[in-house]
Amino acid sequence: MKYKVDDCKIVNIDVVHNDSGSISVLENNVNIPFGIKRIYYLYDVPMDAERGGHAHYELQQYVIAASGSFNFILDDGMNKRTIFLNHPNKALHIKPGIWREMNGFSSGSVCLVLASHEYDEKDYIREYEHFLNFRNA
Repeated sequence: MKYKVDDCKIVNIDVVHNDSGSISVLENNVNIPFGIKRIYYLYDVPMDAERGGHAHYELQQYVIAASGSFNFILDDGMNKRTIFLNHPNKALHIKPGIWREMNGFSSGSVCLVLASHEYDEKDYIREYEHFLNFRNA
């Protein structure tokens, strides 16, 4: 199935508040629709930097602004959509086959990524032309 940018949704993560702070919990196949196989995070990203610039054949991701804020530009080959992330209790669910770019990092931002697969270079589409060919096949 070839997903569209509108299939990538912001997911609200439950928050438990008390006087000493807040906690949000994500559990495999409970409130995240896939088993987490890899976790990574981006930090110390310069404010004028651009990241991403690729798509995945199979990988799904939950992306969370653990701190600060940044933009995700999603592209399905026909439509583009920019999503601003700035709350640690909201995740962007990116479906397979969606081109993604990131920019607009605030100072001190941390981008937390929960991925459905372990790293596999063969799952990456790194050339935009190749991505368009994949989308139009």
